[in-house]
Amino acid sequence: MSATSLPVQPVTSEKKWRTVLRHRWPLRLMHWVNLACMLAMVGSGLQILNAHPALYWGEASNFAAPLASTKAVQRGGELHGVTQVGNTRFDSTGLLGATNNPNGVRVRAVAPSWAMIPGSRNLAVGRRWHFFFAWAWVINGCTYLLWSLASRHLQRDLAMRRRDWREIPKSIIDHLRFRHPVGEEAMRYNPLQKLAYLGVIFVLTPLIVLTGLSMSPQLDPVMGGFIELVGGRQSARTLHFIVMSSFLIFAAVHLLMVVYAGPINEMRSMLSGRFRIRTNSQSKNGGPGNE
Repeated sequence: MSATSLPVQPVTSEKKWRTVLRHRWPLRLMHWVNLACMLAMVGSGLQILNAHPALYWGEASNFAAPLASTKAVQRGGELHGVTQVGNTRFDSTGLLGATNNPNGVRVRAVAPSWAMIPGSRNLAVGRRWHFFFAWAWVINGCTYLLWSLASRHLQRDLAMRRRDWREIPKSIIDHLRFRHPVGEEAMRYNPLQKLAYLGVIFVLTPLIVLTGLSMSPQLDPVMGGFIELVGGRQSARTLHFIVMSSFLIFAAVHLLMVVYAGPINEMRSMLSGRFRIRTNSQSKNGGPGNE
């Protein structure tokens, strides 16, 4: 008696989409408040730097030898931007030192007028903007920290675990090869993301606040020890600029990763909290994916 063979069913890849809550509303709100404050602080900070576009180290009793500076010089009847870093000088016309105003006339400026708040040479207004949004940013940051501790977002989502430390080399390779986690794996922060966010929260943020406060002579009784530690008020000003530049680098990389991972899905998750992931069931070759 021979056995009856049943027809073999082909293995198919059934794609299923699932919408999950990726970011809760307090986190989304504080993210956008943080972005608005950062944009205002960078623009007004450039306005303040424009009043004296030079950085020094130490007490800078000799202002003739800046660590870095940018200025405009006359050449052939036109303004040219010249930037100096240490003993190296290079032409930076159009970007630093001398830029074109909206009327197309070349003017002395540390940055294009569109990048500065309030957009013209007004140091007093620039300082008001900078201080207002700096305190709004600090309050928002403290609120974020308290919420992260209370909701266990910090411990659950950002804390480094043994698995994360072991996966650092793999995460570096994945980033270099532009491989982005998909499916369920995209729901958690990878080790490099965790280290970046923890560095911003616990290293860059305290540094930029301390260096900012150190530039106010009224706070000498409170900040005197920190000012001496960094080598003087001018050193604190230079460090403040360096930390601000680090924030900008972080923001640029963050934006690049958002675009690479899928800007529509990523923006939707930060606006509404909804994040779509794709899972394949009963598939040989198919793997999890995102929209």
